[in-house]
Amino acid sequence: MSDKQMKLYGIPNCNTVKKARTWLDEHQVAYEFHDFKKLGIDASTLQQWLTQTSWEKLVNRSGMTWRNLPEAEKSAVTDNTSAIRLMQDKTSVIKRPVLVADGKLLALGFDESTYGKLLNHE
Repeated sequence: MSDKQMKLYGIPNCNTVKKARTWLDEHQVAYEFHDFKKLGIDASTLQQWLTQTSWEKLVNRSGMTWRNLPEAEKSAVTDNTSAIRLMQDKTSVIKRPVLVADGKLLALGFDESTYGKLLNHE
């Protein structure tokens, strides 16, 4: 899989993102880091991810950002369109990290064994 263009999406101070970056670095997996805080996320990228997973999985509904949203804002998220609007407005509501290779969504969140299997580093 080393010939693919890997991209890791997240925010630098997130512990789970730090673990994923450390794992990738230790296993010498080349990747580009996309910082949601600095770069945001465009609707077309989110749309592409949503063809591969559901908004319910992409929106981290157990995180603090989601839990701190007003009830009306939470209940307004009912489909891809409203989820994209929320994810663009509040990027920290996106489950992270998001690992992508050549436009294909490989993993949401970080799990050592999943990364090992995906990247042939078991």
